[in-house]
Amino acid sequence: MKPDVLVLGAGMIGTCTALQLALRGHSVALVDRREPGRETSYGNAGLIQCEAVEPYPFPQDPAMLLRVAFKRGADVNYHLSAMPSLSAPLGQYWANSRGQRYQQIAREYGQLSSRSVTEHAPLIEMAGANDLVRRDGYRMVFRTQARLDEAVVDAERLQREVGVNFRAMTGEQLATAEPALKQRLVGAVHWTDPWSVADPGELVQRYADLLVQRGGSIVQGDAMSLRASGAGWQVQTEHGPVEAARAVVALGPWSDRLIRQLGYRLPLFVKRGYHRHYLGGRGPDLAMFDSERGYVMVPMKRGVRLTTGAEFAHLDAPSTPVQIARAEVLARELIDLPDPVEAEPWRGARPCTGDLKPVIGPAPRHPGLWFHFGHGHQGFTMGAVSARLLAEQMAGEACLIDPTPYLPQRFL
Repeated sequence: MKPDVLVLGAGMIGTCTALQLALRGHSVALVDRREPGRETSYGNAGLIQCEAVEPYPFPQDPAMLLRVAFKRGADVNYHLSAMPSLSAPLGQYWANSRGQRYQQIAREYGQLSSRSVTEHAPLIEMAGANDLVRRDGYRMVFRTQARLDEAVVDAERLQREVGVNFRAMTGEQLATAEPALKQRLVGAVHWTDPWSVADPGELVQRYADLLVQRGGSIVQGDAMSLRASGAGWQVQTEHGPVEAARAVVALGPWSDRLIRQLGYRLPLFVKRGYHRHYLGGRGPDLAMFDSERGYVMVPMKRGVRLTTGAEFAHLDAPSTPVQIARAEVLARELIDLPDPVEAEPWRGARPCTGDLKPVIGPAPRHPGLWFHFGHGHQGFTMGAVSARLLAEQMAGEACLIDPTPYLPQRFL
């Protein structure tokens, strides 16, 4: 049967988009070169972060910028050869990370992330994925009292403003809660509302299985072959060309390549990241963010997953896993990480925009084409709610929230 909609990209964003459309009665074909959840959505900390109501701003602190410039730490790395092409979107990113402009962006961004748990919840239930999910939050741990005090003040502000919940922990309380710690830290902020997923790629696959149960199809194909065809859109797949009246570009970090073929120049860039799993030692009980060192440790099905911060580089540039090596050293100060599971660290890329907000809405110049990408660090978190917002627009329904701040027209 000819589908009504082609959804290009089977990560969390694309899979949730296809699923939300199928739940509304649309015939959907989800197209990707690989199985669902095998690219960017596979390699993250597996957190559904309803407390992450403010996007990661560009660092403004001179000391932090100096540390970044000299590549000190596990949180940021960059390829000098990539910086000229990244200068324009990074300039926008820096400008939008300041003052009242950032505050407005954060309010709009938070409209999505604050609803992440409540929108994932019914999909997790329908997909039979409760076995993958823990509902007891994660901890930001601190090595210095001043940084802990700052974090508690900020958490109190967010609790007042948007109602997110947390628990401030002393060093003694943290040591009791996390007996695997080898050194005494000064304390932690335990965000209690987020959920954690033991296998992020598997959750995407469960959503994809639910899509098929609801009448959708999953097809391997070349998203870059998308072209206008009659009154609709066509893409080449392993079964030949597939056509539909509408198409959704949800290709994450590869979205820019496709929309450039159609004449769009949006301020998009990628932040690459690395992870590796470890077995053999006692890991943390909850996901743990070493906020002063810039890495995350998460207990998962394959072992303790160690994830890095951001690497600014061309999407397909060779791996330079210096951050994961630094993170290993820093993490081993806290817990035992004896045996890496993978021979080499995994690498992926996060799709980002110059104004820190995702792109969710109709393409400005191509009828029947829709954009759904640019979620930065929070595509896994926002997948369900962002997909609902796009599906509501496509179905002509009343939207859960005002879609205006996320429309691609804002860049024209």
